[in-house]
Amino acid sequence: MRASDAERERIAELLREAVAEGRLQMDEFEQRLETAYTARTHGELEPLVRDLPAPGTAVAPVGSSAPAPLRGSAANWPARIGGTATSKGGFALWGGFNRRGRWTVGRKFTAFAMWGGGEIDLREADFEDREVVIRCFAIMGGLHVTAPPELNVDVRGVGIMGGFGEGPNEDGETVPEAPRVTITGLALMGGVGVERKRTKAERRRLKEAAEAERAVRERQGLDGPDQGQGGGGRKELG
Repeated sequence: MRASDAERERIAELLREAVAEGRLQMDEFEQRLETAYTARTHGELEPLVRDLPAPGTAVAPVGSSAPAPLRGSAANWPARIGGTATSKGGFALWGGFNRRGRWTVGRKFTAFAMWGGGEIDLREADFEDREVVIRCFAIMGGLHVTAPPELNVDVRGVGIMGGFGEGPNEDGETVPEAPRVTITGLALMGGVGVERKRTKAERRRLKEAAEAERAVRERQGLDGPDQGQGGGGRKELG
């Protein structure tokens, strides 16, 4: 069956996310992307993503009308839920604590900082349960939570002569497969902040992928002065 422009773009999106996850090297990405943009049939597109899993499932069929799934730091969420918690709390008094990298967040996690600070990084974390509550108490101190864009986060804390809030999620959308994290508590003359962003390695790979994709499209005449800001149509190659 002949492939459409929309199907080629879905495959390109899967390849971009695979680079962000570190599943593809840049030379592999560029080769597959070039093949995707010149593919004429589903049979040419399917092998390009056959070895690239979507979160917890197989890759969406090429002919599907559904958009390519968001993955990145949200890759394989089902495998990241369950198991024994490695930490259920953090305490800082005239000092600091951090939880980052690969760790398992307890079903209920309590963080306390007084005249000190704490960092809670959920981007590479596993979760004891699908429903997690993080209680943050900052008294003349600060607590900072960093979450991946795809994580479902609900911030309900209170600030008194201080701040308790969440910044905008400008780098992605939440996905139903991800855990739901409720962040609650109190900031008294202190602050609790929640930030959404990808890891540095993931952002770097996405930037490199965008540059490689731009080079591929320019070589094939898919981008150019006549295409404008919207990208335009696809040039058929003889």
